[in-house]
Amino acid sequence: MAKIDQLSGSKVRIEIEVSAEQFEHGLAHSFEAIKEDVEVKGFRKGKVSRKVFEQHYGVESLYEEAINHVLQETYIGAVTENNLEVVAQPKIDLDITKVEQGKGFTYVAEVAVKPVVTLGEYKGLSMPKQSTEVKEEQIETELQKLLEQNAELVLKEEGTLENGDTAIFDFDGYVDGEPFEGGKSENYELAIGSGQFIPGFEEQMIGMALGEEKDLNVSFPEEYQAENLKGKDAIFKVKLHEMKVRELPVMSDEFVKDLEKEDINTVEELKADTVKKLEESVEAQNKSARVDFAVSEATKNASYELPEEMIEEEKNRLVDNVKQQAKQYNLELDTYLQFSGVTKEDFEANLLKDAARSISYNLVVEAIGKQEEITATEEEREVKFEEIAKQYNMGIEQVKAAIQAYAVDSEIIYAKTIDFLVESIVFED
Repeated sequence: MAKIDQLSGSKVRIEIEVSAEQFEHGLAHSFEAIKEDVEVKGFRKGKVSRKVFEQHYGVESLYEEAINHVLQETYIGAVTENNLEVVAQPKIDLDITKVEQGKGFTYVAEVAVKPVVTLGEYKGLSMPKQSTEVKEEQIETELQKLLEQNAELVLKEEGTLENGDTAIFDFDGYVDGEPFEGGKSENYELAIGSGQFIPGFEEQMIGMALGEEKDLNVSFPEEYQAENLKGKDAIFKVKLHEMKVRELPVMSDEFVKDLEKEDINTVEELKADTVKKLEESVEAQNKSARVDFAVSEATKNASYELPEEMIEEEKNRLVDNVKQQAKQYNLELDTYLQFSGVTKEDFEANLLKDAARSISYNLVVEAIGKQEEITATEEEREVKFEEIAKQYNMGIEQVKAAIQAYAVDSEIIYAKTIDFLVESIVFED
């Protein structure tokens, strides 16, 4: 038997009565879990009766496992019977001194539940009209990128090294007058201005002539990955062997043909294709902006209470995602953050904001879907199953066995609700 008290919009107090019979069932379960390993003098291992066990060890030795078993069963039962959507582990309050064989007991569970969302205005939201124009400068920029992607490096035989040139050189580094691991290389190729080397290195090479030798005085950053070099002053002896410059091709029909793009053989056709792709990009950006606007405005207009437990759980999920990204580079999280130029404090703070925003959006969109009675059809469900099967190279029946229909329905309803919100936007002139 359970009594439910709503403590807030996102937290409930459940008072649960455990009968003497339920506790006895828990004691029996506890004994069954250990009896195979029980040893009592005069009995074969695993053949001791519960009565004999209690005479030697006391019934209290079964309490911990019995209580855990009973709490789990009765708590889940109370949650299910009362249709509670819990979002975190409960906090249990139980006076264990009142637990006694042959008697029932009462305990209290406080738990965060999915908050009640009170919707505000969400249909017909007013948004500034979006521009769909593709400007000539954008087209030229894209064409220029193509030229630069197909540039060739050619020798520069006169003048001095400039920013943007590529240098082929030897370098030999010293810290405290001693060479260090990784500080020496021959015929190294470096694009000056790329920022690949530590601050000051590339800048001091600018102005060097072919065959020139020069000492570069630099300092390793405090956050440098090699522990023995952090914050250290260093001297690099360099010798410049070659200089190269990037030579761009000329935009022509011949150049376009060399790109080997399907059905594109002339400059005009390339421009038309570029315009088409830019228009598609603009529409994708506009659609994304419409989605962000509709969901964020609907969320601002709604009222709800986010439980901290829910935010923390989502934050932990986001942290795990970043850890997986770091793992792809064989890095620990702290090292990955250093390379990303983000402090642990900022990382944690940003994730908390992201977690709260993500949960808020999901709750509000879900509430709108229910309010508008948006559902998933059998046809839409089948299409979704087929998409998943194709994505993971699985059979339809395998997918259906692995993923419950309600999970697929939730995804479909979420997407349809987003479409509903976006389609209802009213654009200002």
